[in-house]
Amino acid sequence: MDPPKSLKSVKHVILILSGKGGVGKSSVTTQLALSLLNRGFKVGVLDIDLTGPSIPRMFGLEDRKLYQSSNRTWIPAYYDETKQLSVCSIGFLLNDRGNSVVWRGPKKTGMIRQFMRDMEWGELDYLLIDTPPGTSDEHIAIAEELRYCNNVDGGVIVTTPQLVSVNDVKKEINFCKKVNFKILGIVENMSGFVCPFCSECTNIFGSGGGERLAGELGIKYLGNVPIDPTFTEMIERQTETKESLMEMYGKCELGRIFGKITDELTSGSQ
Repeated sequence: MDPPKSLKSVKHVILILSGKGGVGKSSVTTQLALSLLNRGFKVGVLDIDLTGPSIPRMFGLEDRKLYQSSNRTWIPAYYDETKQLSVCSIGFLLNDRGNSVVWRGPKKTGMIRQFMRDMEWGELDYLLIDTPPGTSDEHIAIAEELRYCNNVDGGVIVTTPQLVSVNDVKKEINFCKKVNFKILGIVENMSGFVCPFCSECTNIFGSGGGERLAGELGIKYLGNVPIDPTFTEMIERQTETKESLMEMYGKCELGRIFGKITDELTSGSQ
């Protein structure tokens, strides 16, 4: 099987994976994309979390649609006229954010294969793939599509500090090994809460579970990312400001924290 033609002009493909839902995987995907954009890279984001597509909302693109070109390929939604950020999500095909996708496995995998093969990504430095939680049919479909690609850097595993999340991450790591996805590292998300008034960080969910797991399994630990209410406010109010999301993110503390993670991921792939 040949690799998807749509990825031939993509330099690096990174998957964002998690063992369970609710760990902020889409938030990590968004922050990685913003950090890459602020470093001058051209970025695409593919949201294949079909039952919970949140990437359009994260980038303030919920009013956008996907269109087909004359040669029957899909054109992604662009953040602005510069086309530095392009996004594809099942969310663009839904009329309302409250609509649910009630599909069986074959239809889900068919949609993913179509997104993988028929998108006009053009030239990208990085394509980030936001995957569903767990190890489902969608993961198998994406693994089959990427099997013969030589531009897949690997996967970033997202966890939270709690033991239940860390244990589920082990299953995701085993999946990556079985399908030959290189594990780029582990990010511990929601690692503390940053007070919006005094900037003090409190470990409301504990801390260190992701780092301990990385040490046990010999996987690179990329860092911990706290909960910061300013990021949520930034996402919710981005359409009301003149600044772009990239500009606002570059000024906030999370931008500095995640910048170090981004540098770790890109240091060996230039």
